Amino acid sequence: MSTINITNARANLFQLVSDVNVGFNPITIVNNKGKNAVLISEDEWKNIEETLFLSSIPGYVENINDIKNNENWDNAKEYKKDEEW
Repeated sequence: MSTINITNARANLFQLVSDVNVGFNPITIVNNKGKNAVLISEDEWKNIEETLFLSSIPGYVENINDIKNNENWDNAKEYKKDEEW
């Protein structure tokens, strides 16, 4: 994760936002007068929110892990979004 001080982040905010949206690499913004912050893309934040939501469903993670570990995946096919069902 890249790090930048808050003064430089302020001066380069447009470029920083572009960078996190293109590379999906978070940037830590260091503030010597308090706590730091992390800049991430909106897409990445939505992914984090979805993961947190799904993880909060009782038994969800355990069920997924049980399926992953106990199913026979020898004949499984890769999902292709353009494939007709």
